[in-house]
Amino acid sequence: MRPAAPAKVQPHVLIVEDEPAQREVLRYSLQAEGFRTTVAADGEAALLSAAEDTPDVIVLDWMLPHVSGPEICRRLRRSPGTQKTAIIMLSARAEESDKIQGLETGADDYMVKPYSLPELIARIRSQLRRIRPAAVLDQLTHGDLRMDLEQRRVFSNEREIPLGPTEFRLLEALIERPGRVLSRDQLLDRVWGKDQYLGARTVDVHIARLRKALSQTDAPAPIRTVRGAGYALR
Repeated sequence: MRPAAPAKVQPHVLIVEDEPAQREVLRYSLQAEGFRTTVAADGEAALLSAAEDTPDVIVLDWMLPHVSGPEICRRLRRSPGTQKTAIIMLSARAEESDKIQGLETGADDYMVKPYSLPELIARIRSQLRRIRPAAVLDQLTHGDLRMDLEQRRVFSNEREIPLGPTEFRLLEALIERPGRVLSRDQLLDRVWGKDQYLGARTVDVHIARLRKALSQTDAPAPIRTVRGAGYALR
């Protein structure tokens, strides 16, 4: 059996969003992914929080009370403590000129609202790999299974297992928490995003596909069903 993967270093994400419901969705989703989070509801609070506890990544809304997202970017880039902090700007402004303005003021990435939570999480991880590689593992292992998170490939005893993107994310969610039972609702939030209104049957269908793919290997499929609770890795 392969040795267990080393524990992840918990990266710190500052969420700057003035809408309470959206702020809570981001906080919940990022914490579920293993990130340490702090939140700020306006520009002044964001600058103070970043100065007191420098984050690795800032998820920054454009439209904020007191100080706008672009102005926050300018100030953070002038401060030695946050010059290298990754900033992902969120905005309802979809014009190319707006994106250029956001990037020119100091943002490293720009996403247009409404956005996909899984995509945002992937972009946060991409920024972490750039600025702090030790914060993000490129591989996860469980028994004979190995997941290459960079190339999005899965192997069993070094034999590749073809998986679709949804099945890959399902396996990633389970392998990050071996032995822990994840409910269908938790898997829906983790894989499809909290804002997607899908039924529990969706999870069952994709778990069946994942099991079928894993069963093509020499080892039995490691996913077990916990009646009335959800799924877990053996």
